[in-house]
Amino acid sequence: MEFRFVYTGLRVRDIERSLRFYTEILGMEVVDPLESFEPTRGKAVTVRSPRSSQLLELNWYEEGSQFGTAYTNGEELDHLGFEVENLQAAVERLEEKGVKVMVRPGTIGGWREAFVKDPDGIWIELVQRKKAG
Repeated sequence: MEFRFVYTGLRVRDIERSLRFYTEILGMEVVDPLESFEPTRGKAVTVRSPRSSQLLELNWYEEGSQFGTAYTNGEELDHLGFEVENLQAAVERLEEKGVKVMVRPGTIGGWREAFVKDPDGIWIELVQRKKAG
């Protein structure tokens, strides 16, 4: 089973301000527009440098969301994302190795996703593209 690193998600305090910084100042392009997500009570937008395939996801969460803990130094990293071919098989393999699944597999947009945590508590998102048809 191959895990391919695809993007980094950053937790931000003001998503509009951060989006302006990454697009207007650093010249990144919006790949997925700003969207609100009710299950996590937050907003996200994905950007990419014109010459890179790596993505940066900017995330903001309402106070009280399971993802929206108070900000302190060093906690701005939101999660790392890895694409897998078979999400269910990947989740089962990680569970067999003692990794706790924080969010069971589900579907958002064109992706199936699940979340686990690394040994330091950093959220890891596993994503599988939905097959066409």
